Amino acid sequence: MTTTRSAPDRLLSVLAAFDHEHPALSLTDISRRAGLTLTTAHRLVGALTEWGALERDATGVYTVGLRLWEIAALAPRGLALRQVALPYLEDLYEATHENVQLAVRDGSDVVYIEWLSGRSAVGVHIRVGARWPLHATGVGLALLAHGEPEFQERYCAGPLASFTPYTLTDPARLRRELAEVRHAGVAVSNRQITDDALSVAAAVRGPAGAVAAAVSVVVPHAHAQVAVLIPAVRLAARGISRALGWRPDAQQRT
Repeated sequence: MTTTRSAPDRLLSVLAAFDHEHPALSLTDISRRAGLTLTTAHRLVGALTEWGALERDATGVYTVGLRLWEIAALAPRGLALRQVALPYLEDLYEATHENVQLAVRDGSDVVYIEWLSGRSAVGVHIRVGARWPLHATGVGLALLAHGEPEFQERYCAGPLASFTPYTLTDPARLRRELAEVRHAGVAVSNRQITDDALSVAAAVRGPAGAVAAAVSVVVPHAHAQVAVLIPAVRLAARGISRALGWRPDAQQRT
């Protein structure tokens, strides 16, 4: 039996056709990637373009419009969090001159909402808006380690994607790693996404003490000084947490 897609589902499928690998699409591309007939895609794309969610250039190619950016900026885990965190991220960058990142959890992924890149820093496959599985990054491990126990168990038991020979793909080893992150207060991800990078991350807490984000610094694996990086990352995470309203002396850690 064929399931009829609702109007909101069809509309969202048009927006979902765009991603970091496909930031500009023709109407035919949108129709194919959204799984819609060309007629339906044309109607929906026209409505979205008129509203400002999409923009069309002189060649007929569509890109995401500024109207969506304006709305996305209202997300409390987006621009607002970035604005609060930025001074502390800049301090961390000045202390290390390496890649500095701020990320939040979205389901089983980590999503990067800010990134400061050093000129001579190690190359990373990260950009604002990029997402990776939680277990494969420093910020992801910091977020996963403080997630709900039931969620952690489901995640550890599920398929764990591998990107290098060093990616954590053994459930028992991942559970031990998460316990160590909670004990140490920092996460160290060594060559999990690329075989030349190491990241040190720490959780950022919101006003009620719940983990709201994670901050990290990414350095070349070959000359990483983890013992030096840990205090700097902890200080940045603590500063952002306090700026968000967390008072560790008045609240019990979660």
